[in-house]
Amino acid sequence: MSIDMGKTGTAGRVPGTEEPPDTGVRTPPPGDRHRLTALQGLAALSLDAMASVAYGPESIVLVLAAAGAYGMGFTLPVTLAIAALLAVLVASYRQVIAAFPDGGGSYAVAKRHLGRRTSLVAAASLILDYVLNVAVSVTAGVAALTSAFPELYGERVWICLGTLVLVTAVNLRGVVESAKAFFAPTAVFVGSILAMVVVGLFRDGPVSTASAAGHASALGEGATAVGALLLLKAFAAGCSALTGVEAVANAVPSFRAPAARRAQRTEVALGALLGVMLIGLSILIGRFHLQPVEGVTVLAQLADASFGHNAAFYVLQFATMVLLALAANTSFGGLPVLMSLLARDNHLPHVFALKADRQVHRHGVVWLALVSAALLVFSGGDTNTLVPLFAIGVFIGFTVCQVGMVRHWYGERPRGWRAKAGLNGFGALLTGVSAVVVTATKFTEGAWLIVVALPLLVLGFQKVHRAYTEIGARLELGRIPQAPRRSHSVVVVPVSGLSRLTCQALTAARSLGEGVLAVTVTHPAPEDRQVAEALRRDWELWKPGVELVELSSETRSLGRPLSAYVRKLGQAHPDAQVTVLIPETEPARLWQRMLQNQRGSVVAHAVRRDTDAVICRLRFRITADGR
Repeated sequence: MSIDMGKTGTAGRVPGTEEPPDTGVRTPPPGDRHRLTALQGLAALSLDAMASVAYGPESIVLVLAAAGAYGMGFTLPVTLAIAALLAVLVASYRQVIAAFPDGGGSYAVAKRHLGRRTSLVAAASLILDYVLNVAVSVTAGVAALTSAFPELYGERVWICLGTLVLVTAVNLRGVVESAKAFFAPTAVFVGSILAMVVVGLFRDGPVSTASAAGHASALGEGATAVGALLLLKAFAAGCSALTGVEAVANAVPSFRAPAARRAQRTEVALGALLGVMLIGLSILIGRFHLQPVEGVTVLAQLADASFGHNAAFYVLQFATMVLLALAANTSFGGLPVLMSLLARDNHLPHVFALKADRQVHRHGVVWLALVSAALLVFSGGDTNTLVPLFAIGVFIGFTVCQVGMVRHWYGERPRGWRAKAGLNGFGALLTGVSAVVVTATKFTEGAWLIVVALPLLVLGFQKVHRAYTEIGARLELGRIPQAPRRSHSVVVVPVSGLSRLTCQALTAARSLGEGVLAVTVTHPAPEDRQVAEALRRDWELWKPGVELVELSSETRSLGRPLSAYVRKLGQAHPDAQVTVLIPETEPARLWQRMLQNQRGSVVAHAVRRDTDAVICRLRFRITADGR
């Protein structure tokens, strides 16, 4: 077992040291075919952001609707402000990708420029956001399905869990496979939204209002003014459309070389598409004088108004349903990479840093799926239970990242650093205000859980780090150890009878050390005494040249007598290395292993618990042909 406590160098490169441009003709590095191209990255890592156009504009409209038709007139200005913030974030994360090509996003930025504790706050906020994104995306997609087929409403939790299993299975096959699987629904959704915007711009009025017919309006009445607080709340609510913008920066190592260049292209493409869709939808809301109604989404009303209540309307609704359900893939692409960085920095168990053969952080994927499944069961598959918790974490991450980049520019001071720092500072102000407003307005609706969970996660990171530090100190990692020396070795072999397995175990024991002892545990019962006497007689006839030690046990326990003997042996020979070699059979077929008595596991557990002896488990393989 090895525990890597050393620094892994997760700090990124400074601007100007990006990887050289792709010249076109080269041999892909090993494993590169399991990494993402820029287009595949757009499909694998942008689903969260793309799907947010289904509820981002609606969040703005629902807040402004409280001020009546007059308030609805501010939909476009608020959306333009969000689009401006989106541009700031895309520009910032493009620089983050170049400066921190090992991924990690706001965590990596904060770790270098704002200190370890701030970086852990950023990491905790991102983890919460990613987990909630999975739950919200799946429940929202299933909600669209049950709206079309009401008879499935009672089975929504099982449908949510089934969808989660499907997304998890695809991601366990690798990021490239997930990108291929989700490329088609992403393309259909984006294409449908853009087509709806273009067609709607040529309409003088709505083609159809069938989807909203018969539904009560949610529009307020009598308002003639819109206050700054209402606009601020609308801005903060609409910023939910920005969730997922950071995913590309968090998952840079998932891209093919040159990874930073490809990730930057993906980030810009994501920002451009998202901005166009948000602004286009906002223009259509004003053009059609749309009013929010209960039970029908804003996106559905816009599709009705632009396309009419026909096949195109249902294509867009189906694409929205599928993309919302699959938007969880963004979390599966970004969170395992972030967890691997935390594990390499000793803030999470090192198992999260391991990769499978398809460049998959399998343990991170499975952990994310299990926690998300628990949230789905807890919420009963209800989106409204989870939405108040959503987006707070990502706003905190945005703010920390922007402040960190301001420190970055101030420390590096490249050409034009003042303008870049000013841009990041302005973005930090906007996202910071949004985080405060969303938390305050949603606190009683469940946001308090995030306020509690965030410091608990940070404390958990610190506890894991302290544990690894203590282990490293005991192992004296980072120091040159003493020269290895040869010591006297005593090998203890538990036996219960004579067999080929016993012969092989004693042969292996003699190769490990000069002192070998065979130990058997006996019981005073008459039938057991006969077995012990038979073993002693056969042992004398066999004459293996190894002493047979008999241990009596009144309670028929096996592990405790052996561990007590090994402990006394170690005390009697303090300079010797005591080794317990446990012989075990390993049948060829899996079901046959269930027939074993597990004596080896019992002995190993007792010796490991009560002594410092080395444990060796000798596997005697039985092949299918019986040899």
